[in-house]
Amino acid sequence: MMAARLLRQAKWASWDSLLIALALAQGGLLLTWPSIPLIAVGMWWNANSVSHNFIHRPFFGARALNTIFSCYLSLLLGFPQSFWRARHLAHHFARERTRDRLDLKLLPLDITAVIALWGTLIVLAPLFALTVYLPGFLIGGALCYLQGHYEHASGTVSHYGRLYNFLFFNDGYHIEHHSRPGMHWRELPCQRAEKGSASRWPAVLRWMECVKLCAMERLVLRLPALLRFVLRRHQRALRRLLTGMPAATTVGIVGGGLFPRTAIILRELLPEAKLVLIDLSAGNLAIANRFIGANAEYINERFEPDSPCDFDLLTIPLAFSSDRRAIYKRPPAQAVLVHDWIWRRRGSSVVVSWLLLKRLNLVKR
Repeated sequence: MMAARLLRQAKWASWDSLLIALALAQGGLLLTWPSIPLIAVGMWWNANSVSHNFIHRPFFGARALNTIFSCYLSLLLGFPQSFWRARHLAHHFARERTRDRLDLKLLPLDITAVIALWGTLIVLAPLFALTVYLPGFLIGGALCYLQGHYEHASGTVSHYGRLYNFLFFNDGYHIEHHSRPGMHWRELPCQRAEKGSASRWPAVLRWMECVKLCAMERLVLRLPALLRFVLRRHQRALRRLLTGMPAATTVGIVGGGLFPRTAIILRELLPEAKLVLIDLSAGNLAIANRFIGANAEYINERFEPDSPCDFDLLTIPLAFSSDRRAIYKRPPAQAVLVHDWIWRRRGSSVVVSWLLLKRLNLVKR
């Protein structure tokens, strides 16, 4: 058993070294730039990447080194790694809640380290502790709560997005991880579950599945400052992607009814083009008509990726509910502009806004 464990550790030693190096780099950043965002995001990232992997597969063969690294992680996170480990393993193996409790008589070293950290900050830098460290810690804790809650809110759910799994070392393979908690994170993609729930959202953002984009669009219409911000950001992205392209004479705008930002902007960027708004909702088209007027054609029907299409340029909204992959694989027009989430980059791509988590992709036949 000991020999097998040593062999497994040796096999993944270089990848474990990467996690150790990143944890050290995080500590260096916290010392040189101690800010609320860094404390919050760093706590959330580490708890669900380095610390999480260390719980299941300690990085060192020597117990003393694992104890030291556990203390170091506790200082990074602001709470004891031993507490996090007890809670997390209880979650995996369904132990009684009383098993989660720590025996304070033993006073593990990481608890001592955290007490020393908080005590030092309060005594030597009380203003920093209250205005920077504490807010960052609470925000990080909230992000960790969202992460844990939405990973299991509707049963165990995986997320297979490349960007998230690159940054969080395959943490999105959550069904697979629960099936084999001791498996190294590098092996999880090879064990992808054939059955089970998957979400296009990382767990920390999965609450957005409950937010209707239509409601968000109505909110934009009611807030002039937000409306100006959204229009400005979209105009900049559209201008960049259209630069160098032949001027389109016919433009189809799918779902442009509720808030016709694309039509408003393209009317300015392509003043000679004929605009055609296609929306399943007659009410949404009526709203669009207030903004665009008679300078466009309005078609009240559902657009499908295989619909006959002779537009020079076609735009697809973020709320498009049909097969988006078919749009990317077989563009229905000569040029197609697709509004998408920021982690989905296809073709020529421009970020609309990091705040809106949105980008604009241009694909061609």
